[in-house]
Amino acid sequence: MPKIIDHDQRRSDIVDVTWDLIVRGGIEAATMREIAAAAGFANGALKLYFAGKEEIIAATYERALDMMREYVALDGLRGLAALRELCVSSMPIDEARITAGRVLLIFWQMSLSDRRMHDKYLEHVREWRGLLHRFLAEGREDGDIVTETPDEQLVDEVILVNAGANVMSLVAGEFSTVALQHRHLESFLARLTKP
Repeated sequence: MPKIIDHDQRRSDIVDVTWDLIVRGGIEAATMREIAAAAGFANGALKLYFAGKEEIIAATYERALDMMREYVALDGLRGLAALRELCVSSMPIDEARITAGRVLLIFWQMSLSDRRMHDKYLEHVREWRGLLHRFLAEGREDGDIVTETPDEQLVDEVILVNAGANVMSLVAGEFSTVALQHRHLESFLARLTKP
């Protein structure tokens, strides 16, 4: 009986080894030859699953974005509580999130010259901004958020502080400790509850 091949699993395995290569050696380490060897394929066999390296990298980028989404546990939360959860979930506060941030940082650089990756990241940012706006509106509706600072400015603050925290956790960790990130977040959230 012929062996049944799970093509989706093989694609996922290829993305896994690409992720590991990028984490260990940067984007330069993720050559087609290295990806194929790490996945246990002949070099040309990758073409059965991905058209080329760009497609593998794009799938790995999507994995990083999906990981960031998976950290968010909003079940039943709304308003200020949901805003807090969303902010905490996107902070580089453990090794897995720091690693995801490291991979995303590499992809941010690539998105400067790759339109498809740039558009994919913009889609992610728009989704994130939409959630922030929704939770701020809910918090105002619930009476928990009373600041006169416009929501657009608050959303910008969250995005910029989070992006900065992710970069700083990688390049100057002593200036972006988990404790410091939590203090900044609590200070920000406390401002929302004051007129």
